[in-house]
Amino acid sequence: MNKTMKKLVLSAMFLALGMVLPLLTGQIQEIGSKLLPMHIPVLLCGMICGWPYGFAVGLILPLLRSVTFGMPPLFPTAVAMTFELATYGLVSGLIYSRFREKNLAAVYVSLIGAMIAGRLVWGVAMLALLGAQGNAFTWEAFLAGAVLNAIPGILVQLVLIPAILFALQKAKLVPLDRKAAAEDG
Repeated sequence: MNKTMKKLVLSAMFLALGMVLPLLTGQIQEIGSKLLPMHIPVLLCGMICGWPYGFAVGLILPLLRSVTFGMPPLFPTAVAMTFELATYGLVSGLIYSRFREKNLAAVYVSLIGAMIAGRLVWGVAMLALLGAQGNAFTWEAFLAGAVLNAIPGILVQLVLIPAILFALQKAKLVPLDRKAAAEDG
């Protein structure tokens, strides 16, 4: 299988995971907004397939999930999440690709960088979307939505994503360094 086809197939798998993982939270928005199940496949896609694929999966996933399952609600939640998750896929892939060795430091710098950038973009999107309706988006609402309510999901991501990546590396399904990544595609 050529490199592009492999990345497309993996991206489709990450998109499918993003569609079904929230079903584990029972479609309850309060639980989903704390555990952030759609974020995990997007972050993984960016690091494994590269930023263009992570960006595309992040861009598509919240809107597709909203129109398919009704969750997250389309406006403003899914629209703002589209910007947020696209940023996660883009930034995680860009940062991770810059590391020669795909070690724990590379994973955490990529994850934390993507989490910060994505949350900032989400805040700007919410500010614009709610502002267009004449509603306020306060600093307190940003802190609650981007940080305080998200702590369980952030912790899950910081534990689960490195574990998944290292299991895939051990199984030789993803490369351990930049040279192997270039050869693998």
